[in-house]
Amino acid sequence: MRYEGTAQRELFRQLRERFLLRNARSGRWALDVGSGPGRFSRHVGAGGVTCVGLDLSLAMLAVGREISPPAAGPEALRVERVRGDALQPPFSPGTFDEVALVGNALGFEAGSGDALLQTVEGLVAEGGFLLVEVAPGPGEHARYLVRLPHGAVRRLLAAPPAAVLPRIRREGFETEPTRHRTAAFRRWTADELLERWRPLGWRVREAMAVAPALGPDTGRLSEVARDPQAWARLMEMEEQLGHEPARWPNAAAVLVAVERPSLPTHPSVPVSSGVLE
Repeated sequence: MRYEGTAQRELFRQLRERFLLRNARSGRWALDVGSGPGRFSRHVGAGGVTCVGLDLSLAMLAVGREISPPAAGPEALRVERVRGDALQPPFSPGTFDEVALVGNALGFEAGSGDALLQTVEGLVAEGGFLLVEVAPGPGEHARYLVRLPHGAVRRLLAAPPAAVLPRIRREGFETEPTRHRTAAFRRWTADELLERWRPLGWRVREAMAVAPALGPDTGRLSEVARDPQAWARLMEMEEQLGHEPARWPNAAAVLVAVERPSLPTHPSVPVSSGVLE
């Protein structure tokens, strides 16, 4: 999926960028696995970190060099690009303070997904962050919002989210029609990841479904985008709803951030909401 050009793509892009920024780890090195041209690489890691974009495609890496200007200033995030296979990365274990695997790369690995996940886990340093995106379902939308005219949704979303969320939760959500997926795509769930990491002592920082309120409703999203205040409030609403575990199973995308324990390990804290303090 491209992340610019339409209101829907802009929403998905901004939600991902905000998630990455909230979970940016300081240190020396960060890794963007399957980076492509590097649309998100500059948001992987905190300021001053050097982010390495790893991809098999020389063409994609070359595009990234053309569209990304060199970093400037002592706190700027520097991006280096390396051609390599994520299943056999040219890096030593524990090298990176942050590793990001976004853009559904895990699902597209299909039968090799477990091996890929184990590999990227091993690249995270003690106390480092791992950020993973999965695609559990076809997506969903709020029934209340999609039964309103486009202009009414824009006016409604100009209000604080607290004024709208009770009605949205009361009327519930509708699952989007199932989209065709090739046999080579595997749908991971957020619960699979959390069940994998809890026994290992990885601490969950955040888990969030992407855009459960308006999802792929391009018409209403385009209307909301006309009003900067309504757009900002929609962003807040999408994040509040996205942090609710009930929104994870059918989401078109779920973003999960975890922290690798420093030795000795301690029992992990059970997840009660999308964001853990």
